[in-house]
Amino acid sequence: MAGHSAYNLAMHTHHHRPHINLRLERWHRRSIYASLLLLLSSGSVWLLVRYFMRPVGQFGATIHPLEPWAMRFHGGAAMLVLFFLGSLMNAHIRRAIKAGRNLASGLSLLAMLAILIISGFGLYYLADENSRDLWSFTHWIIGIAAAAAFIIHLIIGQRQRT
Repeated sequence: MAGHSAYNLAMHTHHHRPHINLRLERWHRRSIYASLLLLLSSGSVWLLVRYFMRPVGQFGATIHPLEPWAMRFHGGAAMLVLFFLGSLMNAHIRRAIKAGRNLASGLSLLAMLAILIISGFGLYYLADENSRDLWSFTHWIIGIAAAAAFIIHLIIGQRQRT
């Protein structure tokens, strides 16, 4: 081991991970925040008008006029979020995994997003009268949980930077 300093020996015997900057550029971060806010707000409006603001007509409860518009905005926002999720794969997620940082909250958030993608697809293409309520309940419960998980992920990431 002649010629090897204690530092070099320590570097080779311990797993050293270099610092990798995971912070996104401002435009990227703001675009993600805006698309997620549009997604959450349109989903929240749909939930509100669907379950708490249904007008009662001559033949019972009817569809609130905002319900189809909230659904359209939600679908469009979902496309934006999917686009930005794809942009995060290399710019953030792959590097975070390599750096081993914020993995629990990040991978949990990814799992929730996967469930949201599957349940959104299920609602649109697979649900029938018998299964729609289950698909819907799963989608909005995980959606609310994912919003909280996203905030937790941001807080943990900010604390790790300082």
